[in-house]
Amino acid sequence: MKRFVWIIGLIFCITCTIQAKDRVIERPPFLAWSSNSIEVDKIVMSDTVTTVYIKAFYHPKYWIKIATGSFLKDNNGMLYPIRRGVGITLDKEFWMPESGEAEFQLQFPPIPENVTSLDFSEGDFDGAYKIWGIQLDKDAFYKQKLPKEAVVHKINKKAILPTPKLVYGTATLKGKILDYQKEMIKQVKMHIESPALNIHNEQNIIKIKEDGTFLAEVKVVSVTSVALEFPFGWIECLIAPNEETSLIINTKELCRRQAHLQRKDKTYGEPVYFNGYLASLQQELASVDIDIVLKSVYYMDMYNDIVGKSADEYKAYVLERLPSIRKEIAQSQYSNACKELLNIQVDLAATGKIAMTERELKSAHIAVNKLNKEQTDDYFYNTRIDIPAGYYDILKEFTSINTLKALYGKYYASTIYLISFLPNSLDILKETLGTGQGPLFDNIKFNKLYQSIKDFTPLTTEQNAELKTFSSPVYAEMLTQTNKEIIKKIELNKRKTGFTVNEAGQVSNEDLFPSIISKFRGHTLLVDFWATWCGPCRTANKAILPMKEELKDMDIIYLYITGETSPKGTWENMITDIHGEHFRVTNEQWSFLMSNFNIQGVPTYFVVDPEGNITFKQTGFPGVDTMKEQLMKAMNK
Repeated sequence: MKRFVWIIGLIFCITCTIQAKDRVIERPPFLAWSSNSIEVDKIVMSDTVTTVYIKAFYHPKYWIKIATGSFLKDNNGMLYPIRRGVGITLDKEFWMPESGEAEFQLQFPPIPENVTSLDFSEGDFDGAYKIWGIQLDKDAFYKQKLPKEAVVHKINKKAILPTPKLVYGTATLKGKILDYQKEMIKQVKMHIESPALNIHNEQNIIKIKEDGTFLAEVKVVSVTSVALEFPFGWIECLIAPNEETSLIINTKELCRRQAHLQRKDKTYGEPVYFNGYLASLQQELASVDIDIVLKSVYYMDMYNDIVGKSADEYKAYVLERLPSIRKEIAQSQYSNACKELLNIQVDLAATGKIAMTERELKSAHIAVNKLNKEQTDDYFYNTRIDIPAGYYDILKEFTSINTLKALYGKYYASTIYLISFLPNSLDILKETLGTGQGPLFDNIKFNKLYQSIKDFTPLTTEQNAELKTFSSPVYAEMLTQTNKEIIKKIELNKRKTGFTVNEAGQVSNEDLFPSIISKFRGHTLLVDFWATWCGPCRTANKAILPMKEELKDMDIIYLYITGETSPKGTWENMITDIHGEHFRVTNEQWSFLMSNFNIQGVPTYFVVDPEGNITFKQTGFPGVDTMKEQLMKAMNK
């Protein structure tokens, strides 16, 4: 009997020992991610396998995919390639259910006990899922301290919003990403919400140093809102001439607040810490939890609501939340300065919505009724939306849009752009605002002149005379400097090589595309339908430069086709930096190409094999990796 009890006890101890080897980390904290579509629910580590339990959150009836090249990397640099998926097949589309939530497991080799953190990655292709710094030791992680510069400023509730200065100077933005790993991101896009720069979709690419710090300098004429586009979230801030804005970016808190599983967990501080220019106000703005969006940001939701409405009904619809938003701002605990700025943001948003009345009602009809391109063009250009007399009088309530303080608003440049859709916009603004003078009118004029210059059209004698009509000389100063730079660039462009201007020739519309590509038969082609005014086109052209360099010894020709909507002078100067074969076709030819190939917009890309067959087609930049993959497929066909 004693021997039996001893054996049972031994078996129990062995079982407990085996079970003890399984290490379970529930909802481990992490440093950063590239997407909030997948989250780690738990990790179970045994001596034979490491199982990562994933919860996915994505649009219902859309798919996600996990690549066979996925791996874990530990804090010592060791890699653990994925073995298999449970509940998901690797490299196969996984369709999300109606709930928009799903669960599956990913299995990897066993992880040594001394490992304290893991990175998950699908690889280095565009859109790859990545989660950095998944913590296996929660206690040590929670004990980590923030740097002394990460301070929360005391808010003066009685502070008033200062009137911004007009000075043409350099704004400095510097920052540091806490817990930075060089695999996270090597550069960041800075979107500039300037009345001039934003309309041209100009972006500063900021390089990130190995210690996670970065620095950018931008020429501006006053306070300007900018947004930094990180894979783990967008960060908004204010910059100003001759001022420095400093950011400390706390990625683990930034991501935690976006997470579904850890949103209610203990905080790791603030997502961003501000120092320098208006630091306390910027800190306060970053913490605002009042929803000042007038209507859904999901366009189809709004289109379904407004389709068939009259202009007055549309106006009532988009301004429906205005009183409640104003009330919530008034009753909030924010400073007077912050409240004033929030109300300015509301004025700008409302102005933009009203300015877009006709366009939004037409767009709703087109989208809801799923009109094809021909029907869309016919409806859009031949249908008139009745705008009642006095319709725009509501703009009298939004007088802040014609003040210097409106420059603080993150919607300021966008609002100026949307105002341009108003028929006789300047006349309407003068009538409703009771004046034709003020910062709003200065910036509308500033934008028009700046845009002309950036289209490689130097200022005319008449335009130079117009510079004297600005209420402040800083606008003329910036425009004059930009004009000098563009004249210099035009002269330099005359000496550039690497691009060829081609003529389409006298051919029928039906023979146009075959004629264009026939000259390059026997080569693999990347055909880019683009336009000089298309921001995404220009961004994509920059994005593929490294790919062009990498594939320079391959038998690939880059062929660019645009139409007459790209001004000839602008096109001639822009293509000097876009190496390849260039065609500028007539409006009639362009329309035929769009219709014949069912091209819905620009940029649109074709990959053509050496035999002249189109092997790939996509509207919108598919990413460098996809582009390269499709080119290789066509070459090896």
